[in-house]
Amino acid sequence: MNCRNEFLREEDLEMFERELDSFVPDKVYDAHCHLLVPGDPQPLWDACPEGVGHAECIQWLDCLLPGRDIAANFLSFAVDPDWAAKANEWGWKAAACDPRCRAEFFVKPNDDPDWIRQEVQRLGSSGLKCYHLQAVLNPSWRGKTWEAEIPDFLPEAFVQVAHELGLVITLHMVKTRAVADPSNIHWIRHYCESYPDMKLILAHSARGFQPQHNLEGLVQLQDLNNLYFDCSANCEPVAHQSIFRVFGHEKMMYGSDFPVSHKRGKHFGVADSFLWLYEDTPVWGEKHLQVKPVLVGLENLRSFKWACWSERLSDSQVEDLFWNNAAKLFGV
Repeated sequence: MNCRNEFLREEDLEMFERELDSFVPDKVYDAHCHLLVPGDPQPLWDACPEGVGHAECIQWLDCLLPGRDIAANFLSFAVDPDWAAKANEWGWKAAACDPRCRAEFFVKPNDDPDWIRQEVQRLGSSGLKCYHLQAVLNPSWRGKTWEAEIPDFLPEAFVQVAHELGLVITLHMVKTRAVADPSNIHWIRHYCESYPDMKLILAHSARGFQPQHNLEGLVQLQDLNNLYFDCSANCEPVAHQSIFRVFGHEKMMYGSDFPVSHKRGKHFGVADSFLWLYEDTPVWGEKHLQVKPVLVGLENLRSFKWACWSERLSDSQVEDLFWNNAAKLFGV
């Protein structure tokens, strides 16, 4: 597919040219990017049944970030646990296409830590990727993995492996109040303090889709030197801004969360939670207006721009966010 001609809409192109072209630097390191394995029975996005490897992913990212020099840290991912091995091999093959790219190894809570160590070293993985859908749950939760404890999908033995090998871990925490939840605060602090050679990345700007949670929780973690963040798919400027304010811009990295970035819509903080509105959500007619939703990735970039503006970041600091911080963390 020529995504520029066949996928992008006039409103996408206009928004990038009007608001983002002058903001996004020439080089972009995407620290949070998913691939799509051909034949995956539960893909993240059904628009590419033939799969998305390195070349296709860079083409899709070029739709979002036209003309930029792009490298990425690919996060292997599998909803179906039986598909994890194929996802990890697919990520390794993609990263091998560009010496600047990296790939994280998808782990399931019942994996053997020694096997993880062996496979990570065999594939040269940059780190570990876990996800709450794989959680071994307390039966009283009745399968609601959105309330899973961090160790239920990221066991401590895995963190020790990351510490021993000097790996990163990308964590999409859950629970209703995200980084403001006392249990999440406890486990993040315990893992970071106990395993200092592990680097923990809190995805989606600490999952601050309701940015009030960041304002409450981040200050309780600000002394952790091995804690990092990516901005992926978060459209709330204050979520990013709170990280800049508490941790400094050096701990933040750009991430697209492809293919979520290529869906249309946006999330909003509401009450003590948040709502995702997608293109097929019946909300886009407002009085005399007909709103045309743009790509989530564009809304994310705009929120990132506003946060940088609010914190008065310099051009060189913005370049750090889009390349230098990730390049340093991943040893590029």
